[in-house]
Amino acid sequence: MSTEKRAVDSAEAPLLGSREGSTSLIPPTDRTDQFSGLPLPEAVILREQVQTPEVKTSFFSAYRYATTKDRFLVVLAVFLAATEGSIKAIMPIMFGVFAQNFTAYISSRDFYEYYGGISNFIKYNETFYNTTTYNTTDYDSKLYFESPYHDSTYNYTMVPEYVSPEDFQRQASYDAIYFIYFAIAEFVTAYLFTFIFIDRGEILAARIRQNYLASIMKQNMAYFDKLGTGEITTRISSDTMMIQDGISEKLGYLISFSSTFVCSFIVSYSLSPRLAGLLSCVAVFIVGSFFFASNRMTSLYRQALNGSSAGGSVIEEVLSSIRNVQAFGIQDRLSSRYDFYLGVSQKFALRAGFYAGSITGIAWLGLYLDDAMAFWQGPMFLIRGELSILALVTILASMIQGLFAITSITPHVRAVAAATSAVNKIYTTIDRASAIDPSSKGGRSLSKVEGHIELQDVKFVYPSRPDVIVMQDFNLQIKAGTTVALVGASGSGKSTIVGLIERFYKPVRGKVFFDGVDIEDLNVKWLRQQIALVSQEPILFAGTVFDNVAYGLIGTPYENASDIEKRALVEEACRQANAMVFIDTLPKGLDTHVGERGFLLSGGQKQRVAIARAVVSNPKILLLDEATSALDTKSEGIVQDALDKASKNRTTIVIAHRLSTVKDADMIVVMKSGVVLEKGSHEELIAKRGEYYSLVMAQNVEQEVEERLEDAQVVEGVEADSVEEMLDEKAALDAYERERQFEEEGGSSSDDEKETTRLLLSRTKTARSISSVIASNIVDPEEKKYSVVDIAKFLYDLSLPERNINLVALMFTIIMAAGYPYLSTVYSGSVDALGELPDEDRMNSRLLKYNITYLIMGAIELICPIMAVGLFSYSGQRLVRRIRMRTLRQIVRQDISFFDRPENTAGSLTSAISKDSGAIEGLSGATLGQIISSLIMIFGGIGVALGVALKLAAVTSPCVPLLLSAGFYRFYLLAKHQERVKLAYGRSSSYACEAASSIKTVASLTREDNVIATYASSLDSLYHAGRRQNSSSAALYGTAQALVYLIQSLMFWYGSTLVRTNGYSVFMFFVSVISIVNGSQNGSIVFSYALDMARAYDAAGNIKRLFEKEPLIDSWSDEGIVPEDVQGNIEFKNVHFRYPTRLQVPVLRGLDLSVKKGQYVALVGASGCGKSTTIGLIERFYNPLSGQVLLDGEDISSLNINAYRSHIALVQQEPTLYSGTVRENVKYGSLDPNISDEKMIEVCKQANIHDFIMSLPDGYETMCGAKGSLFSGGQKQRIAIARALIRDPKILLLDEATSALDNESEKVVQTALDNAAKGRTTIAIAHRLSTIQKADIIYVFENGRILESGTHQELLANKMKYYELVKLQALEKN
Repeated sequence: MSTEKRAVDSAEAPLLGSREGSTSLIPPTDRTDQFSGLPLPEAVILREQVQTPEVKTSFFSAYRYATTKDRFLVVLAVFLAATEGSIKAIMPIMFGVFAQNFTAYISSRDFYEYYGGISNFIKYNETFYNTTTYNTTDYDSKLYFESPYHDSTYNYTMVPEYVSPEDFQRQASYDAIYFIYFAIAEFVTAYLFTFIFIDRGEILAARIRQNYLASIMKQNMAYFDKLGTGEITTRISSDTMMIQDGISEKLGYLISFSSTFVCSFIVSYSLSPRLAGLLSCVAVFIVGSFFFASNRMTSLYRQALNGSSAGGSVIEEVLSSIRNVQAFGIQDRLSSRYDFYLGVSQKFALRAGFYAGSITGIAWLGLYLDDAMAFWQGPMFLIRGELSILALVTILASMIQGLFAITSITPHVRAVAAATSAVNKIYTTIDRASAIDPSSKGGRSLSKVEGHIELQDVKFVYPSRPDVIVMQDFNLQIKAGTTVALVGASGSGKSTIVGLIERFYKPVRGKVFFDGVDIEDLNVKWLRQQIALVSQEPILFAGTVFDNVAYGLIGTPYENASDIEKRALVEEACRQANAMVFIDTLPKGLDTHVGERGFLLSGGQKQRVAIARAVVSNPKILLLDEATSALDTKSEGIVQDALDKASKNRTTIVIAHRLSTVKDADMIVVMKSGVVLEKGSHEELIAKRGEYYSLVMAQNVEQEVEERLEDAQVVEGVEADSVEEMLDEKAALDAYERERQFEEEGGSSSDDEKETTRLLLSRTKTARSISSVIASNIVDPEEKKYSVVDIAKFLYDLSLPERNINLVALMFTIIMAAGYPYLSTVYSGSVDALGELPDEDRMNSRLLKYNITYLIMGAIELICPIMAVGLFSYSGQRLVRRIRMRTLRQIVRQDISFFDRPENTAGSLTSAISKDSGAIEGLSGATLGQIISSLIMIFGGIGVALGVALKLAAVTSPCVPLLLSAGFYRFYLLAKHQERVKLAYGRSSSYACEAASSIKTVASLTREDNVIATYASSLDSLYHAGRRQNSSSAALYGTAQALVYLIQSLMFWYGSTLVRTNGYSVFMFFVSVISIVNGSQNGSIVFSYALDMARAYDAAGNIKRLFEKEPLIDSWSDEGIVPEDVQGNIEFKNVHFRYPTRLQVPVLRGLDLSVKKGQYVALVGASGCGKSTTIGLIERFYNPLSGQVLLDGEDISSLNINAYRSHIALVQQEPTLYSGTVRENVKYGSLDPNISDEKMIEVCKQANIHDFIMSLPDGYETMCGAKGSLFSGGQKQRIAIARALIRDPKILLLDEATSALDNESEKVVQTALDNAAKGRTTIAIAHRLSTIQKADIIYVFENGRILESGTHQELLANKMKYYELVKLQALEKN
């Protein structure tokens, strides 16, 4: 609601701390060794399946996958970067040469101008001294004299060498040409090293991503029980991007600056070892501090990464169950869990920021200490004749150059430090030895496969729950070619047997044999290729129906067959699985995309595709883990027929709760708590009247239905059903096909004619054409584009809560940056003071003043960077944390249709939150401080130069915008490139996340190599698409660097002209050169952050676009009527609906349905007929295209969405739990987060889960694992039912609420649900008709409409569709 929105947007909103009702801010702590209480051999087996030992890595580990070519290119790039840095270090020598020439000429000019020129001086000298010792043609002669000039300026009585203006100008022009040579060298080296580093960085990062995914694909299943897929997404997107940053151009900048630093000291030592040695003491102090702070930064960033990665798993959990989150209105409570991990990350990143600032501050302090020491000791060397002014000036310039390089190195060190931390995290997974490795070539492969399976004295414990024994001394033999059914209560160990046969887990004791061979001796991949698995919850992959079925051919002789052969096999498999019936109705048939995890298909449709995928390879062993649980009765019968045929001549293991599907099995094994209670054929077990008989009784449909079936004709029962099923599903797209054919025939018609024809057709067609016309007018809005000004304003508005912090940080940054232009005046004055010799007192007096200034500025420049970078890091971390929280909240606020879009998968959204906020974080802290500082240096230097030397600055300063333009254009190109990269990386990250979250399906299909190859292909295409852009970016960087030298060339050439013609002094020239040339050179560092700026610009655009996206159904809105005294009457009036992502497919076609207060209403019908859609419309996940959904006579679209949903509880077909305790998961259903434990226990008893929870060692504090992975399907479903009941809703929606339960639990839970339904409206979707016999009214759906309705008895009497459904589900008489 809006109050929540205001709380988040408010500047005063707390960033950390418990939100009301959140009970999950404190993460669970692992025990030191959870296996310590087990026997040693068992502990070893369990430990190896879950433990991930730490690995020792260094920065150079990032180059593990480099080829010889890569290494050569990287070494070449290092050499080029070092060369580029050394060019900068040589520049002070040129500076010294110019300083010498300028000083010599200006001294000569001022001296001889005093006498009116060289000729007058000679005459004056001969007349005054009456001497001829001075030779007018020998300018090297020195003459001692007394003159008025001596009194005013010069104490040194040696006559300066005469330098003619022409000679001076000629020499200056000649020297200026060297700058052009340096510019060319700078461009070549800067371009090449930048491009090579970016290029190789992308390639090596791609290889790391591939190897990380490959390592994930080979891990054993226990590894995933504790690892969330969100963490995998974060690692493969955010962490690998950090590595790429650290080994790309930023590494080149780091080497370049380091080279400048080292070479500057080499130059200094070559000129004066003694003075350089003194100054090196400061350098040692700086380098020592630098490495200490860098190590601390690396450690702190590693800890910060832990928090953000763990938070990624929370996001993925929330987004992958968004319907459940919105239905229960728990967006804020789950977001607060994410905020906890953000707080952990922020704490460590803040401390790292202050360490980054201390590096810069110490370097600045060192720079000023060097100046002070040089001008304190340097004059002594001058007086003793051990040093020339030229050498002193060059040494000082070199020190400034070198130490300034160190001050600019901090953000790049941060990138390398972050990369080193990320390398460790990534390689910890890559180097983990899987306990069961499907990629291993070891193990036997049998030449002939029979299919005999035996479990011998097996004891099994899940590594994630070592306190719970699942199997104890379990024995079972399954003969080759037989069908064995496993039945029993949830948690009895049925699915565990499937996991053991597939080698997903290891037994802690005992053996599993395959054709007499211990499966641990068999090759894992070969073993799995002999087995086909259909799981309880069908998993499909993003791609076409054909692709998904063809995955079943991996590892068979047909894996690399032609498309024609594959298509024939796929079509046959789909026919066997009764899937072609609905596939033929899809717009592109087998080539129709199914969406991420198959979300564009109904549950039954997904299951049939999964069955087709299993049978297409004609496997020797078929494992069916609730293979027909998601099918309606009619489809189940036909698919079961196909499965029965597929089971012949192969070993088949069937796990089923619906006993009607297993009565023909050769052997039925009844299990309870990991023990076999009884086994035998259906008839034998019925005769025993034991546990199996009781289970059958619980599932029997009424006896009277059985009697009616006796006279039914077999032909009618099979053939009619098949034909009718086909008509049911094909009718769904008849209108669409007719419209499409018409458009193809009349393709030349205008748009108006087509629309008119559609409207005319609607008169002869059914009412579904109404939705067709409406859908045709729906157009997706174009993606907004934002200017730099828009983004800057957006970021400014976002950072308003930190405005005061940023202003203080900005103040410190301005003081820090302004120190450099001011330094130019102090430095120039110091050089000028050296000219006072041999008047030592006057020289020392002036230098003392300047040295005190250096020390004061050093203290200021020590404090300012620490405060500036530290405060910017603090505000940046707060900003990023708020952005991440607001982004998550904004995402979970969106309509469900937003999540249906293929680009908005849970994986890509998780990646986007991490990557986009990370890009903005990369522009804050040390980076932001450096950028602002650089800009102040550039423009502050121009201002000082204009004030001291107007003409020189007026000509040269306009060249600086050329420098800025090159940098800005590079930023523009990179921003465009980032826009293209975002989409590609989002898809690849989503693909990796999808594969990781479906790891059991991937493993059973042995699809690991296929997943890795597809992922590698997507990365390869991304690399080739961006190579030209990278080259352009590097060229612009080289251009910007070369422009610095061209500006220097212009300045020295034009400056020499002004000195010759306008009488400029050394002081004026030095101030201009240092302010503009060195200022622009150092300030141009801002463009080494062009990639960061481009990423931040792109990321801010994404975030702004999301923040501006207003959902049609807005959970933040206060608008709408708040329903009071809700009765629970629900009515559908002529509702037409199509899913926004599939507007061409009609789902509901004029649905009319009425549910009275307190009624128990059941919805039944074929898969895909619109039952679940009806539930979605009641929850108002979507708005109908036309028609109304009413609550107590009010259109629900006029009601406040939060108030409306507060009266509804939903239990979905596939149960959703969240990482955290059982207590937290149950209480998520309550409107009151602080609801009492007594109420929680009461509803858990109703849901038949309390006793099980109390049997666990930690009771209600038991951790559920990621997505509830530590519980079986039935256990998860019962917890989900308890969560719904604790809400005490007026309307209870049950979407296959008992589908995952065994018969024993189902009966108890159904009774509880029947009791819970009293006094409230209940709408249940059910395939098991025995669960809805007592419903007040049953609606039978067909093609998006109600075909018939009535009570169970009334519908049986009608002998229409419902009668047929019941008939197919009945068991034989007992």
